[in-house]
Amino acid sequence: MGVDIGGTKIAAGLVDPAGSIVVQRRAPMVSNSDAATGLSSVLAAMDSVMSDVESRQEIRAIGICAPGPLDPQTGTILNPPNVPCWRNFPLAAEISAQRHLPVKVDNDANSAALAEVRWGAGRGYNNVFYVSVGTGIGTGIIFDGQIYHGRTGAAGEGGHVSIDYRGPICPCGKPGCIEVLACGPAIAKRARGKLLEAGTSRPSMLLQMANGNVEAVTTQMVGQASVAGDPIAHETLQETADLLTLWLGNMVDVLDPEAIIFGGGATAVLLPFFPTMRARLPQFCVNPRAGEIGLFPAHYGADSGIAGGAALCYEIPSRSSQ
Repeated sequence: MGVDIGGTKIAAGLVDPAGSIVVQRRAPMVSNSDAATGLSSVLAAMDSVMSDVESRQEIRAIGICAPGPLDPQTGTILNPPNVPCWRNFPLAAEISAQRHLPVKVDNDANSAALAEVRWGAGRGYNNVFYVSVGTGIGTGIIFDGQIYHGRTGAAGEGGHVSIDYRGPICPCGKPGCIEVLACGPAIAKRARGKLLEAGTSRPSMLLQMANGNVEAVTTQMVGQASVAGDPIAHETLQETADLLTLWLGNMVDVLDPEAIIFGGGATAVLLPFFPTMRARLPQFCVNPRAGEIGLFPAHYGADSGIAGGAALCYEIPSRSSQ
């Protein structure tokens, strides 16, 4: 079973050994109450999946994608801003005690990266850098087919690598992080800035899509307008792709991965720019073989949390072997 916990919703499902999600359900998450209520929300979502299984014995382990920061070794949720009900909460131990199954907990980007290597776009690669572009930018590092956690479990925060020390301040407190420059909301913000700067000198279909309200422009609108040939939308995404390519050059020189995989809700608007990103990446790398690195869209979209949670279960023994 894979379980994806967010601030407002939970997705849970069963994943077979080939990586196919055979059953899934979504349920609300109560994150602004006490710890027990939050736990009850998760258990209820899991039960809704189990009700579709003829025998609960078919479920061999539970993997959970949870908001960080967390300790992947103990399965303890430390201090997540999106789930304030849990502070130093032993989520893995609590669910294991309730369901009598082995439980593994990790963050969403790490888990999604593992799922892509197990079953998705990273299949056949042992060393992968995974990027999720959405509300923020999350990353996961796979070395030798396993998640790289670092000494304390805090490794893999590639979204908070700065590429401009004079840049805007990221919510993490650092200037110029790639997250604050290239995440989904940053794309929309960049487009709105260009529209305001252009005024009436450069008509844009973005304004039509937003009913004349610049502040109503969204990342999805930018993607649609760019495909339709709108210059401002295209420039916005090209600049975003350039920033990401520069940042990826740093990641390549540090990690030397075999493949880079992009997931997350905002990746769709960047897909048309992948060929240019692939071509330009070697220009931003010291690595002389950077051109050999594959750049792929993720296989799992909105279901990456379910698949990622299930992928974690391959690192823990099944009940029959305990």
